Amino acid sequence: MIEKYFAKIKGTGRYVPEKILTNFDLEKMVDTSDEWIRTRTGMSERHIASESQAASDLAYEAALKAIEDANIKNKDIDMIICGTISGDHPFPSTACILQKKLGLKNFPAFDVSAGCTGWIYGANIAKQYVENGLAKNVLVIGVEILTKITNYQDRNTCVLFGDGAGATIISRAEPKDISRFIDTEISADGSHYDLLVQHAGGSRMPASQKTVEKNLHTVYMEGNKIFKLAIRSMYNACDIVLKRNNMDVKSIDWLITHQANLRIIQALGKKLKIDENKVIVNIEKYANTSAATIPIALDEAIRNNVIRHGDIVLLASFGAGLTSGSLLLRL
Repeated sequence: MIEKYFAKIKGTGRYVPEKILTNFDLEKMVDTSDEWIRTRTGMSERHIASESQAASDLAYEAALKAIEDANIKNKDIDMIICGTISGDHPFPSTACILQKKLGLKNFPAFDVSAGCTGWIYGANIAKQYVENGLAKNVLVIGVEILTKITNYQDRNTCVLFGDGAGATIISRAEPKDISRFIDTEISADGSHYDLLVQHAGGSRMPASQKTVEKNLHTVYMEGNKIFKLAIRSMYNACDIVLKRNNMDVKSIDWLITHQANLRIIQALGKKLKIDENKVIVNIEKYANTSAATIPIALDEAIRNNVIRHGDIVLLASFGAGLTSGSLLLRL
């Protein structure tokens, strides 16, 4: 019989590129304004990767910080999972490239394509391996460089995205630990896949001069339709894990949702009836970094002593697919 263990987050780290693109910079690039962006999204600035930076470069920097924070060595890692839709290449996986950068080999390394829910999906997978005793330390990263697949002629989407990476070490909890994953839920509704998509570059529409000219390799999104679906899907994911564990929002110390739009974050908080002071928001500094938003926000809140050891945190996200998920844990 396989012994049952508990999983916990042992370390966190984040990295964002140095270059910052402000709303005022965007005013010079497209027909928009700082006020329009802030009132509709809550965003003021975002970090932009350099021409030479790829997803694995950002992931590597965040990983080093998470490894140090967990007080382990590179060789202690026995699995890497990257949540990303903007990896270095269509293949191989960014996780394999990161594995090489860390000087490691001979264990599983793979990417998860779940859009903005990528880190939640990855954490869910890591939880299973750790709890079943098949892994002790899993490096789970959400990393995106969406600015390289952004259409800067579309004022509705080009203001939304930033680049960054958030890393976590998910490890086996010792019996005396109070830190542990309580529950997690992931789901998808493929009937809405076409609301958020990169049309070209895959087998459905291979790269060609025509697809490049039409900007079909960039992010296409029907934001108005996604808005309500995002709130509903995240609410359902949160409601499931809370009810399954006989808990309610009063049991939660902190809520961290995908940082896609301030209005979505506020609407979800209102629907959950949670104190707005318990909702972590950093969208004004980083914009939407897709799969990286939650681990970046988690690391920042921990390092700023906002979230402390023993706090109960509820994390929720939605993304292309449309995917959704939640994670309930005690830090």
